[in-house]
Amino acid sequence: MSENQMKFEFINYELRITNYELRIGIMQHRSIHLDESPIRFERWRRRLPNWLQRFLPSGGGSHEDHHGKGMFGFTVFLLSESIIFLSFIFTYVALRLNTTNWLPPGISGPELSKLVIINTVVLLSSSFVIQPAENALKRNQLSKFRGLWLITIAMGTYFLIGLLIEWKNLDFKITTGLVGSTFYLLTGFHGLHVLAGVVLQIIMLIRSFIPGNYNNTHFGTSATTLFWHFVDVVWVFLFSLIYLWRA
Repeated sequence: MSENQMKFEFINYELRITNYELRIGIMQHRSIHLDESPIRFERWRRRLPNWLQRFLPSGGGSHEDHHGKGMFGFTVFLLSESIIFLSFIFTYVALRLNTTNWLPPGISGPELSKLVIINTVVLLSSSFVIQPAENALKRNQLSKFRGLWLITIAMGTYFLIGLLIEWKNLDFKITTGLVGSTFYLLTGFHGLHVLAGVVLQIIMLIRSFIPGNYNNTHFGTSATTLFWHFVDVVWVFLFSLIYLWRA
């Protein structure tokens, strides 16, 4: 063997050793991620109630806390959605307060009918169904999760059908002054969020039939559950403004 070949073999051997050491180091320290933020986030997080801690990342920057960081990012997304809803709600309130004749002649406006009440009860009750479903998944009770999750899908679908029936029976349209444009904007935008929630739930339900899909993480179901609670809370405000605030 020539001298050049020996040098080449030695260099190749050193590279293999270095690569092996790097892989060992990554395996031993894969959960370490230095948090250089000047804010002691983890200490501040521990002071929060348990129900709120689930929406924030844990571990002081551990890059393997995918669920915690995912929930934190999704919470920020919902906060941005809240700003959109708040802008619509403040606009609605301002228009109501500064418009003398809110309802045009011959228009009764949105009525607190039996359909609306049942729709509201169904939607708000669904939050008390989807949360036990998520808890069942955490305990690996797949059958219970699927049953409760399917009921939540049915309740959300019922709400959407009821909303369409209400629209069909109203005596005004989206072009009927401010009352029409604001009503259809608020209920329609919220209805799109309900539809998105139902689609997400269907996707999570289908994924539950993939063997081992939820063994390591259940971020999708947690995010969907949080989104559904958000949709319900928003409807409480819209229901109060549209149906309980009479002209």
